[in-house]
Amino acid sequence: MFLADVVDGGLIALIVVMSILGVVILAILFSSFKIVRQGYKVVIERLGKYHKTWDVGFHFLVPFFDRKVQTITMKEQVRDFDPQSVITKDNVTMQIDTVVYFQVTDPKQYAYGVEYPISAIENLSATTLRNIIGDMDLDETLTSRDQVNNRMRIVLDEATDAWGIKVNRVELKNILPPKDIRDAMERQMRAERERREKILLAEGEKTSAILIAEGRKQSMILNAEAEKESKIRLAEGEAESIRAIKEAEANSVLMLKEAEAKGLELIKNVKVTSEVIELRGLDTLAKVADGQATKIIIPSDISKLASVANIIKESIKE
Repeated sequence: MFLADVVDGGLIALIVVMSILGVVILAILFSSFKIVRQGYKVVIERLGKYHKTWDVGFHFLVPFFDRKVQTITMKEQVRDFDPQSVITKDNVTMQIDTVVYFQVTDPKQYAYGVEYPISAIENLSATTLRNIIGDMDLDETLTSRDQVNNRMRIVLDEATDAWGIKVNRVELKNILPPKDIRDAMERQMRAERERREKILLAEGEKTSAILIAEGRKQSMILNAEAEKESKIRLAEGEAESIRAIKEAEANSVLMLKEAEAKGLELIKNVKVTSEVIELRGLDTLAKVADGQATKIIIPSDISKLASVANIIKESIKE
């Protein structure tokens, strides 16, 4: 009875142990299945030696043989490093902090190429920045950021290529000269702005004076043209008036000549008598009395003129 109980107890314990062992094995197997997300890669070692690099997808890690060394992001990374103290060529100490944009291109070299890659990039950027700024003076440093950025990128990219890193861009974030230098630069900038303001005001006044002069010139030209046009129109009007008067006089003379010709024609038809001779004498008397003579002698037979005039009138009617 006791032996049977012992056997039953041992069997139960064995079953429990086997169950526990099975659960542990299942847990280990389950945990060996790994999923690599998009944008990441995983470096695997087998028995302490590099085995492979897992890409995106579902993978199985052999228990007790394989080990996940590092999960590496393949996305572009940004590191803002602390300000570095640098000295320019003209012995001005300033603080400059840099921002580095880089991307891992080879996960194996990134994992085994250098210890602490980010720290290595920071130290390398600091030494490179000191070397570049040391060959430049203050003004050149402040105005040549693009040149400094490009030179640093080239140096860092060449150095980090063996670490599986590609440096895409390097930017100088801040350049902080000493306070007295900043104050002097502010005064210089203020003076430059005041100079530009005065130049702009002077140019504005000059432009305004030119425009006013141009306006006056155009006004004088237009007034002169208007006066010229007015005189031309007046002259044309006077010429037209004179022409009309002359034409009227010419027409009048023509009419007088025609009337005189008709009168002469009529007179030719009148018989030359003593009455006609007397009428001619009266006409001569009128011409003599035309304001030229101071004394006028009137014939004694002037009374006969009326009868002569009547005779001529009757002759014209016939």
